[in-house]
Parts: sequence; C-alpha cells; structure tokens
Amino acid sequence: MLPASSRMSASTDFQSVMRRGAKSGRATVVVYLKQTGNAESIAGFAVSRAVGGAVIRNRVKRRLRAIMAEALPGLPVGSAVVIRALPRSADVHYVKLRGDVTEAIATAQRKAALA
Repeated sequence: MLPASSRMSASTDFQSVMRRGAKSGRATVVVYLKQTGNAESIAGFAVSRAVGGAVIRNRVKRRLRAIMAEALPGLPVGSAVVIRALPRSADVHYVKLRGDVTEAIATAQRKAALA
C-alpha cells in the first residue's frame, strides 16, 4: 500500500501539478507529472462522481494507490504525480488499469524531460 507520507493531500499541490505538470491521457486515466525538487515523491488521486457511486470510487482509488505503490519508487526523486480517473476506470480489469497508468506515466516523463 502507498504510505501516507507519499500521498498528496494539499489542494495547492494538486492545482500546481495539474496546471504546470506534463499531461498524458489514456482511456481510463489522465496522468499529470511534475518535478518538484522535494526529497520525496508523492502521488495524488482525483476520482470524481462521474466514475460512479462511493463504493465504486473507493475501489478505483484503492486500485490506483496499489498501482502507485509499485510505480512511485521507480520515478525520479521529487516527482509529483496526480492521477485523474475517468469513468471507464470503474469498468476495466486491474491489469488494464495498471497498464494504462504505467504507459501514461512513461509518456508524461518523456514530455517533462522535453520541457
């Protein structure tokens, strides 16, 4: 599971990453990635009501936290990632969701390196 110290909680952090970070989308998620320069990498999740009811949204968030627990150590130090779940994320299998997140992170990293 993703430790609490690696979770983004401040709305200003979410806004900063989503406005100034590199963006990459897939059918199930949109990933925003920004290098903050902090010592620790963090991840945040935006799962709106469009995804489904509370039970569905919480299941999607749990899946995304598990995916990021694996992916975050592989990112450069000081990375801030926001994953915005799209409505299709509620209907796909975990493996598909993990693949979409992994691909989107890789694309966002390439975009961030070019910027």
